[in-house]
Amino acid sequence: MKYRLLLFVISAIYLSNNFCFAQNNTRIPSEKPRLIIGIVISQMRHDYIYRYWDKYEENGFKKLITRGTFCKNASFNYLLSQEGVGHATIATGTLPATHGIVSREWYLNLQDKIVQNIEDEKHNTVGGNYEAGKYSPKNLMCTTYPDELRLSNNLKSRVFGISLNAAPAILSAGHTANMAYWFDTETGNWVTSTYYADSLPSWINDFNDKRFPDTYLEREWNTLLPLDEYTESLPDENKYETGLKGHKVFPYNLPELANTKKRRKDYSILKSTPFGNSLVKDFAISVIVNEELGKDEYTDIITVSFTATENIGRLFGPNSVEVEDVFLRLDKEIAHFLNFIDTNIGKEDVLIFLTSDHGVSQIPDYLADHKIPAGYFNQFGAISLLNSALNNVYGKGDWIKAYHSQQIYLNRTLIEDANIPLSEFQNYTAQFILQFSGVANTVTSTTLQTTNFTSGIFKKIQNGFNQKRSGDVIINLKAGWIEKGDGATNHNSSYAYDSRIPLIWYGWKIGRGTVLRPVDIIDIAPTISTFLNITYPNACTGNPILELTK
Repeated sequence: MKYRLLLFVISAIYLSNNFCFAQNNTRIPSEKPRLIIGIVISQMRHDYIYRYWDKYEENGFKKLITRGTFCKNASFNYLLSQEGVGHATIATGTLPATHGIVSREWYLNLQDKIVQNIEDEKHNTVGGNYEAGKYSPKNLMCTTYPDELRLSNNLKSRVFGISLNAAPAILSAGHTANMAYWFDTETGNWVTSTYYADSLPSWINDFNDKRFPDTYLEREWNTLLPLDEYTESLPDENKYETGLKGHKVFPYNLPELANTKKRRKDYSILKSTPFGNSLVKDFAISVIVNEELGKDEYTDIITVSFTATENIGRLFGPNSVEVEDVFLRLDKEIAHFLNFIDTNIGKEDVLIFLTSDHGVSQIPDYLADHKIPAGYFNQFGAISLLNSALNNVYGKGDWIKAYHSQQIYLNRTLIEDANIPLSEFQNYTAQFILQFSGVANTVTSTTLQTTNFTSGIFKKIQNGFNQKRSGDVIINLKAGWIEKGDGATNHNSSYAYDSRIPLIWYGWKIGRGTVLRPVDIIDIAPTISTFLNITYPNACTGNPILELTK
């Protein structure tokens, strides 16, 4: 009896100590997240989550979804889905019509030239090639949620944007960011602009000196799994892919592909391999460690944009082994990144959201071979014929100033000098272009300025239309059609394959759950603002995701 009593007492003490130990090691989330991490994966279609689910490891995408909240019906609602446009929309909580980043580049009538969406001749590169850093967020017409956080506490929060490409890094971080960093393909360095600083921090120079890009380019890109296990993809050798510098099958000999005639490495190759994502992840961890993000009472923000997925998808298409492989590898990078966050800062103190800037179309030739309507819009031939028609109707002249991303920019000065009503000229242009194969709709800027569309494709076009930066005539292609280009496929529509993207929340006070109702990508910024009890970005039109904020 005494033995049983003693055993009971020992067991009780043991259980009590274990309970206390567990209680002491259960971390209570802080009042506000110490660090917010935005992960934006370019050209990640919504279905990639499910297509490769069985091959993802437990601690990457699966961990985010099973231990976080998954908005399964998230999308954007504007026409031109391009680099920078999505990032600006996420950060500002409003549409391109308002934030002004309507496309990757646009025509400026007064200067008679095409400009990039982050172009700024007043600033120079810091740490790399002269042309690699003449950028700033000056073309962004409103504040971002990182801006509002910094303004709320007199700039004590720190904000960073990281990406291989400059636009995602700059536009995600906003106007008041401490730094935005991107990759210079001439030098293989991480660089910034004089908009942010006159010199790089010493730790960045040390990181660059380690020459990680050279190490990655010494590798061979082969499949992560045996080739016959890529059952979700087309055969590795097929007729639909453009390929990487003409190479279309595994393995890819990167040392050979990266060598140029001048015996200098072509670092741009990294942007079209999974190792570009690895480099971004490595650098993001270094930023968090060296800048000591999430270590004080002021919430910090870092946005990490993975863009190698876009280049690979454009060259090989969404059904390729290459795309499957890059996402399986990215899953492992995400797992490593989450482990670092959980270990060094703690899940309870870090709010993470993962999403994409746009999806991608199936390769039109592949669809056509399976009897699905699809094709390539020959924009060059269409503009040439349009120019001839305008010369016949209105007299010889340089009537078309530019064409970019399904937008026609007309010579308004010449039209005015010829005493031709602009609306008449635009309407003729729109009706002429409507005749071409693959064109579903055309609409003029005059119509968009004088008509309030409430639904449908014209509403989505209007959501992306900015009076100062958009073209005179906007073209919407049929589903399955893309502009003719140098890749196997592309994006730039509001159809589901382009517009529906993942949105996952994880970490600080985020429960396990699923949101099935439609969520707009502009809802991210006001949701984060609500978490932080700060003002919405000053042009925000999104709404908080109430399922997360209760």
